[in-house]
Amino acid sequence: MKKILSYFLATLVFNTAIAAVLAMFLSGPTFWQQFAYSQCIGLSVLSINLLVIAYVKNGIQRWAVFVVSLPGSVAVGITLAFAITGKGGWSDEFVWQPVVLGLFFGLIGAITVLLSERIEAEVKQRQLIKSESQRREVEANLKLLQAQIEPHFLFNTLANVGSLIDGDPGQAKMLLARLNDWLRVALARARSDHAALGDELDMLENYLQILKIRFGGRLNWCIEAPEPVRLAPFPPMLLQPLVENAVRHGIEPKLGGGEIGIRAAIVAAKLRIEVSDTGVGLIGDGGGGTGLANVRARLATLYGANGRLALESKAGGGVVATLELPG
Repeated sequence: MKKILSYFLATLVFNTAIAAVLAMFLSGPTFWQQFAYSQCIGLSVLSINLLVIAYVKNGIQRWAVFVVSLPGSVAVGITLAFAITGKGGWSDEFVWQPVVLGLFFGLIGAITVLLSERIEAEVKQRQLIKSESQRREVEANLKLLQAQIEPHFLFNTLANVGSLIDGDPGQAKMLLARLNDWLRVALARARSDHAALGDELDMLENYLQILKIRFGGRLNWCIEAPEPVRLAPFPPMLLQPLVENAVRHGIEPKLGGGEIGIRAAIVAAKLRIEVSDTGVGLIGDGGGGTGLANVRARLATLYGANGRLALESKAGGGVVATLELPG
């Protein structure tokens, strides 16, 4: 609608300029008569041929229709000018002058509109190609970041299996079975474009079960997420680095171990997930390692400023990592 309005405003200005020039160089008709002729012809040409552009998309067919619509619209405009000014008629000796001028300027206007339409289409096509390229780049970056998580966990788990084979083959077999279940779910989620928080929590449950074989009674956990929250869309493998960080830097160094708490809720139209532990608390600068840097990078790529990860010490000991995503 804005584009059509701009065409009409530009045509009004163009018609007025034509009327002024003709009134200066042609004797006889006054400026207001030239103004009426110019506006009637110009607006008729614009209105009728915009309909042609809107409904005839094929290039060859469009030009074929223009061969008829352009002189036809000029004739309509001249007829209106005759009626409005009360001067002139199709039987006049000099009627060919407004016809020729109308065809000339009408052709210029039609070419201008067609060229602008073509340029606009090319710009949109370039923007679409650029947007698709950026989307593919983001997807590749996300998959790269996601792929950095899985080998680290796999190497640790396989090392645990190796250490259990001789001393406790039953535990080693159980650990392999759990790892097999985790891999099946993790790979399915990694290849899916649509995943929910509930899927991620189910995978974390399996992940913690794997760690439980190693830690025994030193590791406990609690997962709290209402069913509506579990249905919320959620990027795969975004929570595991937080849980892994809590286990490695919180529970493992603490004598007697501790508990991991995972709680999810919708707060102020945002999905908020807290991963807390009762471990030794923040040590050093508290910024976390590669895993947390990975999470922050994925948040920035997916959500920009709308995604947030914050770490803070708990009053009673331990750390809470708060993840906020658009709801």
